[in-house]
Amino acid sequence: MGFLPLLQVVLLAAAAAARAPAARAWGEEGHFMTCKIAEGFLTSEASAAVKGLLPEWANGELAAACSWPDAVRRQMPWSSSLHFADTPGDCKFSYARDCHDTKGNKNVCVVGAINNYTAALQDSSSPFDPTESLMFLAHFVGDVHQPLHCGHVDDLGGNTIKLRWYRRKSNLHKVWDSDVITEAMKDFFNKDQDAMIESIQRNITDDWSSEEKQWEACRSKTTTCAEKYAQESALLACDAYEGVEQDDTLGDEYYFKALPVVQKRLAQGGVRLAAILNRIFGGNGRLQSI
Repeated sequence: MGFLPLLQVVLLAAAAAARAPAARAWGEEGHFMTCKIAEGFLTSEASAAVKGLLPEWANGELAAACSWPDAVRRQMPWSSSLHFADTPGDCKFSYARDCHDTKGNKNVCVVGAINNYTAALQDSSSPFDPTESLMFLAHFVGDVHQPLHCGHVDDLGGNTIKLRWYRRKSNLHKVWDSDVITEAMKDFFNKDQDAMIESIQRNITDDWSSEEKQWEACRSKTTTCAEKYAQESALLACDAYEGVEQDDTLGDEYYFKALPVVQKRLAQGGVRLAAILNRIFGGNGRLQSI
């Protein structure tokens, strides 16, 4: 699967914006965590390049800019279809089948977006704003690791499955976007986002140290491995749907099953984002140890 020219992706997405479902993502905390983890694994060359591209308001912090694509989605409605890649619900992601917008335009999904914004950053002659390309790329790498971003197309990735998260009204997609993270920060980290990030970082270097190299590995010479990440999410999404019905109340049993998955996907997203940026700006995909 080759790259679709980025301009064509933008034009196709813009044409379908009016009919596309609302953009969906990790919540702000999830994107911040993913990018903060990535910062710790950047090589010195990649870190300098990233800081040089970030807007002034980010104060040199990639994590501060990672929710920007959600903040501007009303001004850029063409980007809505680039946040996800829903499937028919068979626990598999197929690029040829699933990477399209609501009008059937091919290559318009989160996997296509990751590939194309990576290509734009690698090409110094690209007509696209490199600052925006960086922020879109960082955001979409986070998105593809949220399992419900490769959820079922008939319920918009769980958005139409209304339920209660403990006593609060929610939906299945929101549970995975933000409810689990918010609950974990309250229960285990005294509502301290930095403490939760540090806990995940320790898991990467300790409990998951034997897996880290596998996470970052990508043999593709012409694209990223975003298709692989989407396949992982599609498989995890099937578990996320299991036993959940409209108007259910989800509580401890669901929470304690989902939390380790959410934490590992945040970790994988951070490690892989760093590997992509190191490859773009440092000539390799090797990680700098934190």
